[in-house]
Amino acid sequence: MDRRSLVAVAAAAAWALAGCSAGPAKVSVVDAAPVQVHAAGSLREAFTEIARDHEARTGQKVALTFGASGLLRERIEKGEPAQVFASADTEHPQRLAARGGWSTPRVFTRNALCALTSDQISATPDTLLATLLRSGVRVGTSTPKADPSGDYAWALFRRADQLQPGAYALLDAKALKLTGGADSPQPPAGRGTYAWVMEQRQADVFLTYCTNAVAAQAEVPRLRVVQLPPALQVGAAYGLTVRADAPAAAQAFAQALQQPSAQAVLRRLGFAAP
Repeated sequence: MDRRSLVAVAAAAAWALAGCSAGPAKVSVVDAAPVQVHAAGSLREAFTEIARDHEARTGQKVALTFGASGLLRERIEKGEPAQVFASADTEHPQRLAARGGWSTPRVFTRNALCALTSDQISATPDTLLATLLRSGVRVGTSTPKADPSGDYAWALFRRADQLQPGAYALLDAKALKLTGGADSPQPPAGRGTYAWVMEQRQADVFLTYCTNAVAAQAEVPRLRVVQLPPALQVGAAYGLTVRADAPAAAQAFAQALQQPSAQAVLRRLGFAAP
């Protein structure tokens, strides 16, 4: 076994043992360089608070970079110096691990899809599918492959087809990929992506994470949040991976994300237990 393989195996073993420990890993010396964390955009509010608490508790600086998980993974593959990657799915961190040099991903939190609607749309969970299928209703999504939220929306379309044959083809054709792509328009500084998209009336219904939908409604109160019926619901599992040669400070931050204090922040903001 070559040196790189030995390093990867050792890091994976340490990562696995850390997940079983009772508390955060102890970092005897604070790393002068910030821990480089790349995270899904839907984690922005939670990770900003968690990183601030972590810095106050340990003295270790954390540099956060947010974006669509697929685009972040591509940037990491091209050489961006991420040490911790928190994705809105498990596929993208698994792809890094398969290339070598990253730990086996662990699910650290969960989310779900909701429908964010304009005030002109009257929908309930029971009528949501019929609303999505109406010819005059514009359905917004994120961009599949680049952003897991888009992939989850297409999984919803497949579930819809089981309930109403032909629904997938109709939704696949009409869905507007408005966010999460490399060329997607960005909201003005200080504005939430989904609140801005809906306020600009780019869609009548936007399928996004429930946490995003609730945050958008808080920013633009006239928007409505509609829960998906169980038959259409698609769960989102968030995967966490750490670079094999990352310093102890990065390992400690990744471990801290799974501890009660960080998990409490995620719960308060609408995420679910892993």
